[in-house]
Amino acid sequence: MLTIGLTGGIGSGKSTVAQMLGEFGAPILDADKVAHSTYAPGAPAYDVVVAAFGADIVAPDRTIDRKKLGAVVFGNPERLNKLTSIVWPATFESIRRNVAELRASGAKLPIVVEAAILIEANWQPLFGEIWLVRALREQVVARIESQRGLKPAETEARIRAQLSDEERAKHASLIIENNGSLEELRALLKTVWADALKRNG
Repeated sequence: MLTIGLTGGIGSGKSTVAQMLGEFGAPILDADKVAHSTYAPGAPAYDVVVAAFGADIVAPDRTIDRKKLGAVVFGNPERLNKLTSIVWPATFESIRRNVAELRASGAKLPIVVEAAILIEANWQPLFGEIWLVRALREQVVARIESQRGLKPAETEARIRAQLSDEERAKHASLIIENNGSLEELRALLKTVWADALKRNG
């Protein structure tokens, strides 16, 4: 049965695509939420993250304060690499386990995992197909400005800081062009989802 990795850059609309696929019946896993769960108290990466970045990042309720952790790694490539070297492999295992549990509980439809950093984290082995959502640069800038209130220069900086769509496309089984209305996107997704159901086996 098919497991689909859904990826795309900031402002591409991948979360909207995930939401629509969920409406069509797809079980959806959010890799961000899975990643955060890996360093919850008692989870596999918790002690390693605290040991690597110090007790100052631990909140009074014993959870890791993500704002404090972010402040520690932000703008420091070495610390950020250290964090991702802990969290990304733990997230890989957790996604694999979650997919297996969904299958064991009877999920028959293609499972979709929304993961912005799928390629960077080398999670490709988890998926039978990788779907890339992309949009024209001007669409991305306009979306982020309206949704997050960022200025075009801030948006451009974020786009430059991430993997390019050209690089992502090298790994994609399917590219979803998201440059039109929500209705057009939904119509396109109905078609690609119907095709995925045929391949689901």
